Amino acid sequence: MNHDREIVGVAPEPPKGDPGPPGLDPLPTPLRDPKPMLDRVIDEWGGHQDLWLFGYGSLIWRPEFGFIERHPARVHGWHRALKMWSRVNRGTVDNPGLVFGLLSGGSCRGMVFRVPAANGLETLGRLWLREMPTGVYDPRWLECVTPHCKVKALAFTLSRLSPNFTGELSDERYRHIFASAVGRYGSSFDYAQQTLLELKRHSIHDAALARLVRLAENRLSAEADGGKPPSPLYRPKSRT
Repeated sequence: MNHDREIVGVAPEPPKGDPGPPGLDPLPTPLRDPKPMLDRVIDEWGGHQDLWLFGYGSLIWRPEFGFIERHPARVHGWHRALKMWSRVNRGTVDNPGLVFGLLSGGSCRGMVFRVPAANGLETLGRLWLREMPTGVYDPRWLECVTPHCKVKALAFTLSRLSPNFTGELSDERYRHIFASAVGRYGSSFDYAQQTLLELKRHSIHDAALARLVRLAENRLSAEADGGKPPSPLYRPKSRT
């Protein structure tokens, strides 16, 4: 299949066993009220043209919204990094997991999706429930370069000043998180693996992510070969 220009009618169905959208468990206290940010994005979009969205993590393999077109795309000045604490979807308040953030610097290859203008408001509302329940991301309109044209697409970026930014993590810390952190959508390790597989399917190479997944797989393989019990639960000192 040629993924350079793929026209589709509806988004893929969520995988079986998916526990569903946010709302199943109590959410952590929001960092910021997400509604004013949604209102700002709606005003900036205007509602008269189709809505473009940039996916760089799970939105690529589980968009959960209808779209009529998608393309591989690159943004400059931002890069994908598994450096955002997740206390809902891929971890808990007691044992945070990890999800991707779009950090300033470098460049990032992902996918852009075109949503019909008539469905834009509903799509943004669903995205806010999924990505912005605690107001952690900074939504931005970024210029995305596709094989056919340039488009302005909405992307969820992460500030290094955010309390959900992990900073630099050691390999051992990543191993602990991959071995123990589980949230309502599954484990941090599954999230990393699925993202890597989907990036490869679209011929997107992410060396940093491949190294982290390999790190966890090597540990799991070594523990299995040695007959060791599962790694103990890792509890970080901070519960924020």
